[in-house]
Amino acid sequence: MTADGGMVGLPAAVATTVSDDVASPGAPRRRRWSTTRFVLTVVAIVVSALFMLPALWILIGSFRPNMDVLTTMSPLTWRLFVPSRVTLQNYVGLLVHDGFGTALLNSAIVCIASVVVGILVSAAAAYPLAVYRFRGRNVVFAVIVISFMVPFEAIAIPLAQQFTDWGLGNSLIGLVLPGIGNGLAIFNLRQAFLGIPVSYREAAMLDGASEPKILFSLYLRMSGPALTNSALLIFLAQWTSYLWPLLVVTDDSKQLAPVALASTFGEHSANYGENFAGAVLLSLVPAISLFILQRFFGRLSIGSGEK
Repeated sequence: MTADGGMVGLPAAVATTVSDDVASPGAPRRRRWSTTRFVLTVVAIVVSALFMLPALWILIGSFRPNMDVLTTMSPLTWRLFVPSRVTLQNYVGLLVHDGFGTALLNSAIVCIASVVVGILVSAAAAYPLAVYRFRGRNVVFAVIVISFMVPFEAIAIPLAQQFTDWGLGNSLIGLVLPGIGNGLAIFNLRQAFLGIPVSYREAAMLDGASEPKILFSLYLRMSGPALTNSALLIFLAQWTSYLWPLLVVTDDSKQLAPVALASTFGEHSANYGENFAGAVLLSLVPAISLFILQRFFGRLSIGSGEK
């Protein structure tokens, strides 16, 4: 062995090859790991494609004439995913003639109002549970945790009767109110607030900041992922709500999109092209929302920056 790492009596190329083989005993293990990772990647792609096939079929079916939706299923060929005719009549008929566009607008109004009011209510409830020490705090928090474990179907009918007695039936207020008290959103925000150092709040109080200003300017600004998650929880719960609007709304002009879509099924017939178009529209909104807001979930909290 020479001073520069070569081997005495061997040509330079041979010495380099021998040295590489001796210096990398883990090369076969790395090759096996690469092969395993490649196989797992292929399996993941195949499984993902199988899960995407029904969604792809619905998407393509929404652009097919109604009579072609089911006739292409038998016999099963490649035409199931390649339409022979493409039309927008399903979307036009659903949004214009069937009144689904009005139902979509109602759902959008209810969801936006529920998110705005729900976040304010949830933050106002989570803040004292996180920063104050008072008797019965753990009991109150336990009740909130239990509240989102109770199925809504268990209380929907008596709650709908109560809303009807209050005169809140067939109103957007009656649709919004049950969505603003989200126990899971309160839980998420409370846990996020607990991760913010107490010294930040004490410094803000020394600067003369009031409690509402500390909540909105400090705690909410430092709880971006939890705030986004809570907003999405409220939004998705209201966007996919079916039982509650079915119980409290009888006026078609104030009905929400999921119920309006279900009403397109007739007793003896159904327009599958329009049904698929409605399913695509209902799925598109939360999908786009998640795609836009996904970057907020990975944002790091600066609560660990306390010195």
